[in-house]
Amino acid sequence: MSEAWLDEIRFNDDGLIPVITQDAASGKVLMFAWMSRESLKLTDEKKQAVYWSRSRRKLWHKGEESGHVQQVIEMYFDCDEDVILLKVKQNGGIACHTGRESCFYRQLQGEKWVEVEGVIKDPKEIYGK
Repeated sequence: MSEAWLDEIRFNDDGLIPVITQDAASGKVLMFAWMSRESLKLTDEKKQAVYWSRSRRKLWHKGEESGHVQQVIEMYFDCDEDVILLKVKQNGGIACHTGRESCFYRQLQGEKWVEVEGVIKDPKEIYGK
């Protein structure tokens, strides 16, 4: 299978590209992460999100510990060729390691960050930690 589509991507100096992940049904932004060439190729092959963990410096198959796999419905590429948008079906309805639907659960209200989205499942129950 040709990898020519990967050659069109403008990865940053670290070999990564930013990825915005959105719920395909609702349009809600679930998370932001990074992908390497390898993780992007695996995402396309598996039709499941595989990211690059900068903190762990390794591939991260979303849901490998939690079971909250992201089934990729569509993948988009922006006009500057340096950002990927994934539209996914979020298994279990939880994308955030805090047990919430989205990683974007805090909203600036006045001069304070306020949690506007509740925990769906306690992370201790998800990860056993």
